[in-house]
Amino acid sequence: MARGQQKLQSQAKAAEKQSKMKKQQGHSATDQKKAAQKALVHVCVVCKAQMPDPKTYKQLFNLFIYQYNTRDLTRKLLS
Repeated sequence: MARGQQKLQSQAKAAEKQSKMKKQQGHSATDQKKAAQKALVHVCVVCKAQMPDPKTYKQLFNLFIYQYNTRDLTRKLLS
């Protein structure tokens, strides 16, 4: 049976091993994917893409408007 210093070293090693296991458990790929999916709350009405915040949504929507206006402008110029 372990005594004194050996016992303390064994306990420290076991505690370190436990902390490593907890860290690995919390950062699995499936957990990260689930958390990322929960963050995507805004859905674009044009392309149905999911976005995390209104700022990104606004940028995408402005891009669609710009592309539409550019396409419309080229049609007018060509005709």
